[in-house]
Amino acid sequence: MALISLKGVYYTYLKDTPLEKEALTNVSLDIEQGERIGILGKTGSGKSTLIQLIGGLIYPVVGEIYIKGKEIKKWNSKELCKVVGIVFQYPEYQFFAETVFEEVAFGPRNVGVPEEKIEDCVRGALESVGLSYDELKDRSPFHLSGGEKRRLAIASILAMDPEVLILDEPTANLDPKGKFQIMNYIDKWISKNNKTLIVVSHDLDEIVRLVRRVIVLKAGSLVFEGLSEKLFMNYKKLEEADLDLPEIIKIVKILQEKGYPIEGAFTVQEIVERILAYKGYKSLWKC
Repeated sequence: MALISLKGVYYTYLKDTPLEKEALTNVSLDIEQGERIGILGKTGSGKSTLIQLIGGLIYPVVGEIYIKGKEIKKWNSKELCKVVGIVFQYPEYQFFAETVFEEVAFGPRNVGVPEEKIEDCVRGALESVGLSYDELKDRSPFHLSGGEKRRLAIASILAMDPEVLILDEPTANLDPKGKFQIMNYIDKWISKNNKTLIVVSHDLDEIVRLVRRVIVLKAGSLVFEGLSEKLFMNYKKLEEADLDLPEIIKIVKILQEKGYPIEGAFTVQEIVERILAYKGYKSLWKC
């Protein structure tokens, strides 16, 4: 039994009105416990609609969604929050509490965590994203830097310890250092706690080191589903969905055109290893 299962899901905004818009069309998908999934697509492709459906914020017009074998409409919202945690794009715009502590504590309290355990939840969540509990707990969340705000927003979801963490464009508008830090902290938290990860993005370069399986949406339809390596080898699917090729694929294409036998290399290390072997040199990583 899959952790999350979508069966023939359709969703239409403003149905039966002149502004009716089909957002998802016949999407079927299974996600297993511990998987790392990347959902790719241009703006308007259906990415945000898909994660709202998985989080129980909206329901399919046609089709069914099951979470842990239970139809999603039968879940109590507080119980579902313990299973699926969503960090939406620009979550720092949704801050409301006066202190960092109260911001992070809201979620655990809302799902019934005993008060005597709240401090440990808050401390652990903040430390998971590289924020100091002692230094920040009494500060206003509105006075943090941009990168700190984003990490705080993620911590507020981690504090509920969800089985599935969904991130919607988690590095939007951050500088390269901020992007790397957030992805690194998420990677560590997922690995340490054996959680399921779903990352939504329009940029494969940002998520490629985090995910194992990729789903590509175009105009509400699923146009690709498979391992990230398979997508790299079939990069025409990215072009079909109007997505930019990852930088690593651009490098591979250029080197292949120059005659280097590096087909199937998808990381810098793999590319260097194959070039060294082609030239007759020893591996840099085995010296």
